[in-house]
Amino acid sequence: MPRFSANLSMLFTEYDFLDRFDAAARAGFKAVEYVGPYDHAPEVVAARLKKNGLAQALFNLPPGDWGKGERGIAVLPDRVDEFRRGIDTAIVYAKALGCTQVNCLAGIAPQGIGADELEGVFVENLRYAAAKLAESGIRLLIEPINTRDIPGFFLTNSKQALAIIDRVGSNNLFLQYDIYHMQVMEGDLARTIEANLGRIAHIQLADNPGRHEPGTGEINYPFLYEHLDSVGYTGWVGAEYKPKAATEAGLGWFREASKTTKNAAA
Repeated sequence: MPRFSANLSMLFTEYDFLDRFDAAARAGFKAVEYVGPYDHAPEVVAARLKKNGLAQALFNLPPGDWGKGERGIAVLPDRVDEFRRGIDTAIVYAKALGCTQVNCLAGIAPQGIGADELEGVFVENLRYAAAKLAESGIRLLIEPINTRDIPGFFLTNSKQALAIIDRVGSNNLFLQYDIYHMQVMEGDLARTIEANLGRIAHIQLADNPGRHEPGTGEINYPFLYEHLDSVGYTGWVGAEYKPKAATEAGLGWFREASKTTKNAAA
């Protein structure tokens, strides 16, 4: 059974951010992930991880102004300096938290700039980030996201992401594969994961429709759990979904899966 890692930006939101670490540990999780830790000092977040015996599975490079709707700045031609400063910030946090991989959100494509120009900015930013992060032993990931949840998002499917990874040409750039987003955009989940297993560094999940917990929609998660085991996936699977009710009330899927694994994480 896969190792599950829950996204604290979406789970346990009944609690203040730092208290979500405690709640995740009480629920039986062994690792956490979230959009970013940047609202708190590195040592404060690290202390909460240590207190609860939690691993830090993943977080994102600084994504811009989240509250104003920004979802990454890596494709924005006028934000390159800010993007590069963000890499330095992420490295400080990753070292403090013992985190060995960070995700880069591409961002929403601005009006009036062609896709080729935006991709060129993205590629150069990724080349810089992958090299800089490699110096600190940190892997860089990119994540395709569906355009229903984030209209205009630049990176939208596995084929596009893999082509960009090829163009960047770094051995420190990997795919973050979100099962929910890719079910919306392309389907063919099991075969895509198996075909690209060596290039996938992190997987996330939610069911569809609704982006709720596994078992609430159309995706056959018991099959996918077995499939991940059979193809040899050993990374974390991040639980990044919107609970239909309170988080704890929707953890039946996790408790059931945990009966067959000792390596669950939220």
